[in-house]
Amino acid sequence: MRKVLFYIIMQIAVINYNMGNLGSAAKALTRLGAEVRVIERPAELANFRAALLPGVGSFGDGMENLRSAGMDAAIRDHLARGGWLLGICLGMQMMLDASEESPGAAGLGLMRGCCRRFAAEEGRKVPQIGWNRVDFVPGTPLADGLERGEFFYFVHSFHVPAGTPQEIGSTRYGIPFASAIAVSPRCFGVQFHPEKSQGAGLRLLENYLRLAADDGA
Repeated sequence: MRKVLFYIIMQIAVINYNMGNLGSAAKALTRLGAEVRVIERPAELANFRAALLPGVGSFGDGMENLRSAGMDAAIRDHLARGGWLLGICLGMQMMLDASEESPGAAGLGLMRGCCRRFAAEEGRKVPQIGWNRVDFVPGTPLADGLERGEFFYFVHSFHVPAGTPQEIGSTRYGIPFASAIAVSPRCFGVQFHPEKSQGAGLRLLENYLRLAADDGA
C-alpha cells in the first residue's frame, strides 16, 4: 500500500441521503486526519468548506432523496459560496443532467450530459465490478503523486461518456469512459470508489482534503 504522506486536520461533511456506503468513506477520511461529520439537513452544509457526496444505487432514487430533503439546492448553494465537493460513483453521475438509468429524472445539472449504460458484450460483464486503470490528465491536482494507469476499484453499470470537456481521468471497459471529472476547480467526481482502492484511493482523498485545506489557509 502506498504510504500516506500528509495528515490534514479539517472538518468535512459527508452527505447522507440514504443512498451511500457512508461508513467506509468516513473511515477513510478519518484515517487521513479529517474530522468527519455525517449530515442530513441542508442547513448543516453551510458550516463546511468541503463535502463528500457518496452514492450507491439508482440515479432516480438518489435524486429523489436529495430533492425531498432539499439537499440538491444546498449543494448548489455550497458550490456558489466557493465550497468544495467530491462526488463518488452515483454522487458523480448525479452531477450531470440525466441518466439512461432513470429516464425523466433530472440530475443536479452541475454539468451538461447524460450517463449511459454499458452494453453487455462477450467478455464484458455488466456491471463492471473490480479493479481497473485510470489515466489522469497530466498535472491534475486531484491526482498528485499518482502514477499513470493507477488501479482503482469500480462497481457500476452506467458511465459518463468519454470526451466530455470536464474529463480529467479516463478508463476503458470495452469502450473508453470518463472515470474522473472536474466540474470546476473546487468540484470533482470520480466513478470509482477511492475508499475501497487502498493506497491509491487514500492518496486521492488526501489530495482532495489538502486542496480544500490550502484554499482556506
